[in-house]
Amino acid sequence: MLLRLPTSVSEAQECMAEGAVPIGGATLIWATWQRDGFPEQAMSLRDLPEANTIGRETLGGAVILNRIDDRVPEALRRAAATVGTGAVRRTATVGGNIVGSTLRCLLPASLVLEARAVVLDPDSVYETDLTEVLAKGHLLLGLRWRDPITSAYRKLPGEAGGPPPLVVAAALHTADTGGTRLRVAVRDGYDVITECTEYDSDSVQVLDDLRRTAVGALHATAWEAVHELVTDLLSRPSGR
Repeated sequence: MLLRLPTSVSEAQECMAEGAVPIGGATLIWATWQRDGFPEQAMSLRDLPEANTIGRETLGGAVILNRIDDRVPEALRRAAATVGTGAVRRTATVGGNIVGSTLRCLLPASLVLEARAVVLDPDSVYETDLTEVLAKGHLLLGLRWRDPITSAYRKLPGEAGGPPPLVVAAALHTADTGGTRLRVAVRDGYDVITECTEYDSDSVQVLDDLRRTAVGALHATAWEAVHELVTDLLSRPSGR
């Protein structure tokens, strides 16, 4: 297998056009390749600057999870810190977790940040929503979002060999109209749902509003986790 390491977007597009299979840390596909055979060409974006950005409003698809630090909002940072083991986090990438994984631990955090995906294809680079990326398996060049007022993330303990642990994420945003909105996402099993509601400093009202959404219709354990996380988020000085 020839591993290609493009250093420019145009070079990466050339690799794609020539049939190179995109990989990140290969943590999710190596065993499959060992069983079914390796492709003739693979491509990693680890040397592509556009895929390695880290900042308050951007995160590259080739960024290794253990590189994610306090330059990004809390929800994304905590999400990355809970993925797998230390060995996994030293290899796995943002793009691999969101697009290649069935667990997608970074997805709830990305959704509450209202992140948009920057996609690389053989002919163009464009921005789209995460729903399209997941449905079509696009190559994720990176994520972009507007810096939230505050955000939070929690993964409940799980049992070894059991179902995926419940994940809850939330973020508070300043709306273009000058108001404030709260977005919440929950991963329950392999499904992720997200809801948004207006917030006017009344934490009781915003929780009542959430209770009437699909998030509020989840089972008692999920709602309790949402209630606790949102209550904590709104009690922060920056969240008032």
